Amino acid sequence: MEILEKIKNKTVKVGIVGLGYVGLPLGLEFVEKDIEVLGFDVDEKKIPFLMGGKTYIKHIKAERIKNAVESGKFSATSDFTRLPEVDAIIICVPTPLNEHREPDMTYIVSTVDTIKKYLRKGQLVTLESTTYPGTTRELMLPVFENVGMDKDKNQNIKFKVGEDFYLAFSPEREDPNNPNYNTATIPKVVGGITANCLEVARALYNHVIVETVPVSSPEAAEATKLLENIYRSVNIALVNELKMVFDRMGIDIWEVINAAKTKPFGFNAFYPGPGLGGHCIPIDPFYLTWKAREFEINTKFIELAGEINTFQPYYVVEKAMEAMNQQRKTLNGSRILILGAAYKKNIDDMRESPSLKLIEIFRDKGAEVDYNDPYVPVLPKTRKYNFDMKSVELTKENISGYDLLVLSTDHDDYDYNFIHENAKFILDTRNAFKINGLNDGKVYKA
Repeated sequence: MEILEKIKNKTVKVGIVGLGYVGLPLGLEFVEKDIEVLGFDVDEKKIPFLMGGKTYIKHIKAERIKNAVESGKFSATSDFTRLPEVDAIIICVPTPLNEHREPDMTYIVSTVDTIKKYLRKGQLVTLESTTYPGTTRELMLPVFENVGMDKDKNQNIKFKVGEDFYLAFSPEREDPNNPNYNTATIPKVVGGITANCLEVARALYNHVIVETVPVSSPEAAEATKLLENIYRSVNIALVNELKMVFDRMGIDIWEVINAAKTKPFGFNAFYPGPGLGGHCIPIDPFYLTWKAREFEINTKFIELAGEINTFQPYYVVEKAMEAMNQQRKTLNGSRILILGAAYKKNIDDMRESPSLKLIEIFRDKGAEVDYNDPYVPVLPKTRKYNFDMKSVELTKENISGYDLLVLSTDHDDYDYNFIHENAKFILDTRNAFKINGLNDGKVYKA
């Protein structure tokens, strides 16, 4: 196979479709292994940023992008007519849920239809976007096998998978700003439509990933990603439920978890919070729930976990009302400052952040709401929300002017002593103040 020779001698050219939290770091890894990359994105504003050596993702350093561009191995474009230039096309586009909590395949379908126009013989296409089992085979394969009409010969052009082109699924495993693992050091699961597809995809990823893990089919790879995130969703739901139960009993869930995790076997620690965030855990389980209905199976465990986790922002607001009652104040008319807009600490990723839901609920209750986040100076428009808000500076005067501070994201940048010293009252959803030795009557847990 010609593409295997190109991969072996690093003359292969890789196209990355979607230059976000998954596609951009993956593209940079290829470049840093001396493989040429052409990045594609429909957001034209990203292109001059990248080509100017700048970044729009906090944990990806501008220096990496600048070095990649200056090496001559990396370029970015919004011109998808250039797809025939690349030998491998890696799809890293969003897979959100629609308003009915069902898979929104718009981005994948649109990308597949675009690739179909320009697909040429010998190319590899891999999908990394999290999705339901069967997407690669049922949605993508038929489109690529029937690429269209040859106008000169007036006949349909048929491509045979595993011979004329190669198709695989390899789920992303990004964890932004993880100090222990990055794109290159996290083993990568790969499932190909045919044995040739698997061989080609593994050969490509082996250049940049510490280990590839082959599975028997794309469906197995698609299911692997769902299992990973359903496992987390269910266990987080468990501790969130126990948090509410133990709170009624006067027991500190954080103390219980810390004690339980001293057991050297049979227990993995998961932690409660104000709700689930990020693009994976709040969304991926429902892809399997939706697909399971086709087989007349109800995923009761998954759906129950989703209900518990979705309820958490409402639980936080209930605890806020209790905290306000201690001050003999009502939530209606109170001033509230939410600390943290990102879905987890030390990043600028706001996808599905529970902080956004908290803002909505608090406002609906009549509170005046502001936020602070050192990584998110302005709240951008999201699929669900369009808040016109800017991060409030954490000065002594500002902090003391709020009736309640709600810690939603426990950034390491926060000076917890300074915040505690100047706040009237704090609702802590992350146990961060106790960890910092601040556990008096001013701090209320949620």
